[in-house]
Amino acid sequence: MGNEASGVQLAQLYELWQLLAYELSSVFDAHGVCATVASAVGAYTRTKTVVGIQDPQHQYFDVWIADETGETVQARWPSDKAAFAALIAAGRALRTDKFSRPPAELIHGELWQLADRGIYSVPLPFPQRQGAPTITPQGLLGLLDPQAGCCLAVEQLEPLATSITTFLDRAYMRQQLDRQIIEFAVVSDINYALASKLSLQNIFKQLTDQVRRTLNVETVSVGLIDPVTGNIQFEPALMGPLFKDLPPVTLKRGQGIAGWVAERGEVVIVNDVYADKRFYARVDRQSGFQTRSMICLPLKVEERTIGVLQAINKLEGQFSQHDLSLLQAITGPLAAAIENASLHDDVLAEKRRVETILASMAEGLLTLTAQGVITQANEALLALLALPERRPEALVGQPVSQVIRLQKGELRPFLESVLADEDEYPQLAVDVYQHDGSGQFVPVLLSGAPIRGENGRADEMVLMLSDLRQIREVERMRDDFFHGIVHELRTPLATILMYARMLRSGKAAEQEKRDRFLGVIERESDRLQKMVRQMLQLAKQEARELQRSLEPVDLLPIFEEMLPPLADRALEKGLVFRQKIDPDLPLVMGNAETFYLIFKNLADNAIKFALSGTVSVTAVVENGRVVVRVKDQGIGIPRQALPNLFKRFYRTQTAVERGIAGTGLGLYMVKEGVEAFQGQISVESEEDIGTTFTVSFPAVAGP
Repeated sequence: MGNEASGVQLAQLYELWQLLAYELSSVFDAHGVCATVASAVGAYTRTKTVVGIQDPQHQYFDVWIADETGETVQARWPSDKAAFAALIAAGRALRTDKFSRPPAELIHGELWQLADRGIYSVPLPFPQRQGAPTITPQGLLGLLDPQAGCCLAVEQLEPLATSITTFLDRAYMRQQLDRQIIEFAVVSDINYALASKLSLQNIFKQLTDQVRRTLNVETVSVGLIDPVTGNIQFEPALMGPLFKDLPPVTLKRGQGIAGWVAERGEVVIVNDVYADKRFYARVDRQSGFQTRSMICLPLKVEERTIGVLQAINKLEGQFSQHDLSLLQAITGPLAAAIENASLHDDVLAEKRRVETILASMAEGLLTLTAQGVITQANEALLALLALPERRPEALVGQPVSQVIRLQKGELRPFLESVLADEDEYPQLAVDVYQHDGSGQFVPVLLSGAPIRGENGRADEMVLMLSDLRQIREVERMRDDFFHGIVHELRTPLATILMYARMLRSGKAAEQEKRDRFLGVIERESDRLQKMVRQMLQLAKQEARELQRSLEPVDLLPIFEEMLPPLADRALEKGLVFRQKIDPDLPLVMGNAETFYLIFKNLADNAIKFALSGTVSVTAVVENGRVVVRVKDQGIGIPRQALPNLFKRFYRTQTAVERGIAGTGLGLYMVKEGVEAFQGQISVESEEDIGTTFTVSFPAVAGP
């Protein structure tokens, strides 16, 4: 009978195998396998059946409980409350009677509470291989309170568990493959995205979301190493809302786990950071953020560590080697992307600096290829050559010979000398054509330098055009000044010498004639002395002595001393001289000598350049300032001369043509003196109508 019963059970076991094989043939999900096994075994054996599988982090068991009809419910039992450990550790099928003496931990377990009389159990996977890696995590198949004559004996659970293990291994292999496919796709997407990003913010945004979801972590952070100090500064945008109002998180060289990783270039997995002596807890205390676990990896570019990548706080379970492998797959591309973004930022910054320099240069500048094609230009070049293009970019691609046309000769020989580097500082003074249709040429100093590539060959060059018009104007004014000063000196000296010789030769025997000769000598000597004083005053202004001698000055005595002789000179010349000086003028800051020079020069010029009509001097108070106006009805100043009127040595062409003597220093000294006392000067003039100079100074506040 025993053999017959055993044969029946084997047949039933074989039938159950077939049933499970059929139902599990299309199930590739581990949880689906467990649910199917629980339902099929429960219904076939008419016995309450439990199947449990532990999570990868060993925190809990997912449990499926099927009743006698195969109806299944799912639960999750913490590992300590499930109390499967003793049954799994047995490594074989067991029959445990509730009225025997089971292990104490089993008595308090959830499985024990479900049984009334006893449990048939077998560990999953089965058979267990000690020390051998397994895909399927630990689990258990249990039958609760099997009836007498149950189609499955305890010893038949082991072959059944072996069959179930095959399907579980297949499911977990499929799950692992699917996860690897997803992770590979994520890593590929991240690496592709990193390769196409040149903004650090975009790189960090791309990295954070995908890595956080894939690893199931609370946050991901990146710290970059300062190349000078070696400190690690973490990207604020990745730190989260708790860090929004805090200063940027910075760790000193070697400080914390991140500092240790950066210094040694090694990876670290820490599943309890507060148990690690390297952890720097001050950041948590300042922010209120709670760090529990961490993976930290160095970011390297050609064996040079540029920063660290951290995944913080695994949301379920602990960090594993698999998590580390996933992060290691992206650290290389991430480091390269960060380095490229930094280099890109440096290039953009350098480009902005170069563009700013080019835009602010007064000299015209352009770069061109060895073939003479323009690759870059600045706005000063457009203005210098009066080019119709509004933007320098419009010149790019044009032959330089069409833009820079010389009045004499060709430009090409100079370009060839620049490329050949025949001269250390190649320069050429030329006149170049202006493109405004006027047919005019402008004098420039053309300078060039070759631009060499990595191979040392000059493939490009830079040309700079310096406007020589101002220099030539200064040279002209200097020549006019020297000619004028020579003329001014020669005339009185010749007169003095002539009358002195006449006196010495006895040609002035009469006292009246001697007095007249001596008067001429005295007058011409005063003229020379006036010129010397003017030169000394100019030297004082150049030495900035005026600003060091400021004091409150009353202008009334200056006008009282200055105006009467000027009125006499005007009357001798046939001019009408008017003056209107406010008797209540307030004090102004400066020194009396310079104020005398300012007003005397302006009034002298008015009398000198007025051939007829009226000369007037007025001084009034307006809006807290002393305003002095000197007006004449003289020859006036040409409009084109006004911008240069106050320059040193400058004399208008009108004055030169009319033979009006002067050194070109008077108005220059006036302007310097006015500005030395925080004053303002302006001029209004019209040719053949007259000129008005207006100067004003801030009044000294009363006591």
